[in-house]
This record gives sequence, C-alpha cells and structure tokens, in this order.
Amino acid sequence: MEALGINIPGLLTQIVSFLLLFLLLRAVLYKPLLRMMDERSARIRQSLETAEQTRQEAERSQEEMKKQIEEARAEGQAMIGRAREVADRFREEELAKARQEIDDERAKATANIQRERDSATEELRRQFAGMAITAAERVVERSLDAGAHRELIEGVLEEGLGVGGRG
Repeated sequence: MEALGINIPGLLTQIVSFLLLFLLLRAVLYKPLLRMMDERSARIRQSLETAEQTRQEAERSQEEMKKQIEEARAEGQAMIGRAREVADRFREEELAKARQEIDDERAKATANIQRERDSATEELRRQFAGMAITAAERVVERSLDAGAHRELIEGVLEEGLGVGGRG
C-alpha cells in the first residue's frame, strides 16, 4: 500500500481523527443544533396553534358582538315602541281631559244661559206686569192695590201667553 502512496499508520490516524472529530462534532454541534431546530419547530408549531386559537376567539367574539348588536337593536326598537305607546296613551289621556273640560264648560255655559234666560223671562214678566198694571189703571181709571194687580196679571199671563212655568 505504500507503493500506492498510502501511509497506513497515517491513514489510521486520519480515520481515528475523523471519527473522533465526527463524534465530537456530533456531541457538541449536531445534537445541540438538532435540539435548537426541534425547539424552534415546537415554537413555530405553538405559535401557529396560538394564532389559530386567536383567530377562532376573534370569530367567536365577532359573532358575539353581532348577537349583542342585534339584541341592542331589538331592545332599541322595543323601547321606541314602548315610547310610542306611552306617547299615544298620554295624547289620548290629554284629549280625553280636553274633551271633559269642553263638556264641563259647555254644561256651565248651558246652565248660565238657562239661568240668564230664566232671569230675563222673570224680568220681562215683571216689566210686562208693570205695564199691564199701568194700562189697566188707565183703562179702568182706578187703581187697584199692587198685590191684586199682580195676581190678575200673572193669571192672565199663565192662561193666555204661557210665559210662566213652560218657559
């Protein structure tokens, strides 16, 4: 082998040196490098899982927000409906009060008109009675007492004119 230029002790030394270097590099460099690569792979996998969980949570949160928005919208519509009902009820109550006040005023006005009419009728009756007495005095040319005249005139008015109790 020496004719080929191969030195056996040198070759053995190189093989042993290569094996020692290989084992040393494997122990010192390859295993830590593999361990770092595995750790990095694990971290990447964990980051991907975390990202997926975050995405799912975001989707759930978005769905929950949509539900809350829909609930708030429905609640707002319900509140608007209740407010309209309250406003309608208030308006109806106020209209009923106004109608009642109008009816009360109408009744008072009717009572006042009736009272004024009765008063005017009574006043007219008194004036007519006075004129009738005066006219009767002139016709008869003698004066009866006032009480007798009144009775006479009131009797005539009630019989002939119907001014008294039928009013």
